[in-house]
Amino acid sequence: MENPDNLREILARNLRKNRRERGFSQEKLAEKAGISTQYLAMMEIARKFPAQEVLERLAGAMEIKVYELFLIEHSPREELELLRKDIINEMSKTFSKIVEDALKCAR
Repeated sequence: MENPDNLREILARNLRKNRRERGFSQEKLAEKAGISTQYLAMMEIARKFPAQEVLERLAGAMEIKVYELFLIEHSPREELELLRKDIINEMSKTFSKIVEDALKCAR
């Protein structure tokens, strides 16, 4: 299972995803970015992590921004869980404020 904190794995997943969405083979993307196919393949299995210049060339070859290579996408279930936690947190803050105000009025 992918460790969401591992930048190599996040980059690997996003490189493959973006390359495939554009219909590029590894050979084609490597050629466009001026790197070897072997180096790209190693990045796509999270064995290598490129320098900033290589990240910029890869992003440019796919016509995306560098930061897009590091986006973490959540499944709908994960999105709902994050939303649930946000709602509970906001409700807790609101409830605490109500109790605090009620105690002030009672004094």
